[in-house]
Amino acid sequence: MQPSNILVTGAAGFVGAHVAARLRALGHAVVGCDNFNDYYSPELKHARVKALLTPLAVACERLELADPAAVRGLFDRLQPRIVVHLAAQAGVRYSLTHPEPYIQSNLVGFANILECARQRSIDHLVYASSSSVYGDRGDPPFRETQPTDSPVSLYAATKKANELMAHAYSHLYGLRATGLRFFTVYGPWGRPDMAYFSFAEKILAGQPLPVFGGGTLQRDFTYIDDIVEGVARLALSLAIAGQPAHEVFNIGNHQPVSVLAFIELLAEHLGIKPQLQMLPMQPGDVSMTCADVDKLRARVGFEPSTPLREGLGRFVEWFRRWKAG
Repeated sequence: MQPSNILVTGAAGFVGAHVAARLRALGHAVVGCDNFNDYYSPELKHARVKALLTPLAVACERLELADPAAVRGLFDRLQPRIVVHLAAQAGVRYSLTHPEPYIQSNLVGFANILECARQRSIDHLVYASSSSVYGDRGDPPFRETQPTDSPVSLYAATKKANELMAHAYSHLYGLRATGLRFFTVYGPWGRPDMAYFSFAEKILAGQPLPVFGGGTLQRDFTYIDDIVEGVARLALSLAIAGQPAHEVFNIGNHQPVSVLAFIELLAEHLGIKPQLQMLPMQPGDVSMTCADVDKLRARVGFEPSTPLREGLGRFVEWFRRWKAG
């Protein structure tokens, strides 16, 4: 594919920074934006930009996507042909107590992106959805064709809404849009609110780990490099005759692991025996996530494959450096 002007939203975020760096390394002109909010430490977001984007001369503008005039101005300046929309208010449990940021970022912000993409007839909009849209299913693996109309958290509901909004824009205006259902991403430069990150912090600090659902919950832990490869391949893929303008794809490791087994492997890498505090399953949680990636493999010839032991080892190496300053 010829080099393109690409806008990556949420480019100071965990997935966004890695994706922006990957697309630039492939030779594309990439600009990022982020609102650098304080959901977790803005210091980590700035550090990602400095470590991953600045060496590649990828700028990351401060911008609030819920501001329609700001988004229009960004599109006018950059004139992107591909938009990789990864900005969102993340976190299932936070959505239980703080709904407003999810409405503003995940719904209003996404609507502004869709409208600018429509008005400027961009070539491709790729956006982050989530495995949470599947709800608390008991029939793995989860396939893109399965019903996703029973979300168990507001976060999941906003991600399902994104898919419906994108579908409507594709149907009405011919906008080519691709939704990506990510499955429990982990790795270096991750988010402190995610379980594996907070587990590592607590293990090193000698603090007990809250283990919800008795440790039996299973997650399809997917290493960041695998997520990035899937995003890049799909974003740069050409339209295929006969395929619908709007599609969704799972990107997951398709090998669920219990949270308890995950903790044991993380503790092994850290060399410290953890203290476990067993707690009941929390509202908004699901029992299992498990991706069927047949569609991804068929479309772009790739599927996540990084073994959990290897991926966690890389995370722990980075985590120790990060904590050491």
